[in-house]
Amino acid sequence: MPAYPRSLMLAACVAVLGTAGCSRISTHQGYVVDPDLVNSIQPGIDNRESVAKTLGQPTLTDQFGTTDWIYLSRNSRNMAFNNPKPDDQTTIRVQFDAKGQVRAVTKTGVELAQNIKPVSDKTPTLGRKRSFFQDLFGNIGTVGAGPGAGGGGEGP
Repeated sequence: MPAYPRSLMLAACVAVLGTAGCSRISTHQGYVVDPDLVNSIQPGIDNRESVAKTLGQPTLTDQFGTTDWIYLSRNSRNMAFNNPKPDDQTTIRVQFDAKGQVRAVTKTGVELAQNIKPVSDKTPTLGRKRSFFQDLFGNIGTVGAGPGAGGGGEGP
């Protein structure tokens, strides 16, 4: 076989392997929505027990009481090593009255999804600032030396 077709085949294999890492990844998180089951929940007719039997346990509940149940479903797609971004999101909120009867069922989509960027500041701590090597070698010679000896332990 001549050298030219081998190098062409090698280049084609490298190109195929290189683009394999750029494939899209699809993920699903949370509740699997069945529209027929969700639409069967009727305000004034259903209660907590019937909703739990129909939809299962909620993804989230109200933090200050048990008046709201939230079912969250999210589909995301991203390239191989990128952070996932929501492609589709469904949030079902079931509101109950004081007697436990369904008051309302509302559905929202991906338009309410928010990106949250945590602050990267460091939390200040008390104590002395030590280097990596002080932490690594600070206790050498302190075994059996008594209080106050060596680089570890107490001090400002």
